[in-house]
Amino acid sequence: MQISAAQLGNHLQRGLKSLYTLHGDEPLLQQEALDTIRACARSQGFGERSSHTVSGAHFDWSAVLAAGGSMSLFADKQIIEIRIPSGKPGKDGSLALQQLAQAAQGNDEVLTIVLLPRLDKATKAGAWFAALESFGITLEVQPVERAALPQWIAQRLGAVGLRVEAGEAGQRSLQFFADRVEGNLLAAHQEIQKLSLLFPAEAHSAGLSFAQIEGAVLNVARYDVFKLSEAVLAGQPERVQRMLDGLQAEGEAEVLVHYTLAEDIRALKRVKDAIAQGRPLPMALRENRIWFNKERLFERALPRLSSAALAELLQSAHKVDGIVKGLKQPDWPASGWQALHRLALQLCSLCAAPAAGRASAKMP
Repeated sequence: MQISAAQLGNHLQRGLKSLYTLHGDEPLLQQEALDTIRACARSQGFGERSSHTVSGAHFDWSAVLAAGGSMSLFADKQIIEIRIPSGKPGKDGSLALQQLAQAAQGNDEVLTIVLLPRLDKATKAGAWFAALESFGITLEVQPVERAALPQWIAQRLGAVGLRVEAGEAGQRSLQFFADRVEGNLLAAHQEIQKLSLLFPAEAHSAGLSFAQIEGAVLNVARYDVFKLSEAVLAGQPERVQRMLDGLQAEGEAEVLVHYTLAEDIRALKRVKDAIAQGRPLPMALRENRIWFNKERLFERALPRLSSAALAELLQSAHKVDGIVKGLKQPDWPASGWQALHRLALQLCSLCAAPAAGRASAKMP
């Protein structure tokens, strides 16, 4: 059975199950969900906890199976946590997890919690994950998207008794906060805790000012190339420039950034060509493996991009490929990062143009 993080509290009020699987790439939210389950378990007499981290192909699963089948000498009930950082338990692990899932049925003395990273579609279709889902509760920790981050921060501030100023000034503060912690919810949580210490709620009933937040919140954003791709396709040039600067400062490989941008351009061109050949848009997207949030971004961007503009973008991507590998290109920056900025903003500016004016949009 699947539930969301927002449903966890109500679910636990109706009764604690014997098997939970938490998966996703948001460490803060996964840890909070884990802490919530632990607290509920402790209130019901689960006094002992053991933790197992699966590392490498030769992990000894027999120890985990033995722990699940043994009774504690000091507590009536025990919690067994199994962390699989790679998300790949292997053949022995697959069999062990299926066995553990089946054994959890009707066992009120042992609570098993499996902790996993974000899983792809193929992994979720595996027999071991299907068993965990069938015999227990699975909770996927969903990331907080950039558009929802200011509101998330406001809610977290409220939880510690703080708020920002009312009106436009407060929204500016939340946007600034979101820019500084984008992609790093754990850092956002830490910054909110720091604000609660610096500015006690009772002393600031009018709300935190922009100056107070600016002076206290560090630039702790963490960027990745996949979020960069989303910002480009969404037509957000300021965010794109900020993310490229962040990726460069973090030492990200130029070739990886280029590959991500070029792959988006190639995929846009393939889908555009398929539509021109009479394919319905949903079919063209599926055939090119464009799913989830990327699907919505493609649907938004495609009406703004002509076939001629995409062909020109492909030529630009080819030139930048050479630049990041050390070659010179006429009329292009010699620096790989400067060339990546130019390529990203070329695509971004077209994606930001009004759909009705796509035929007249020109490359910058």
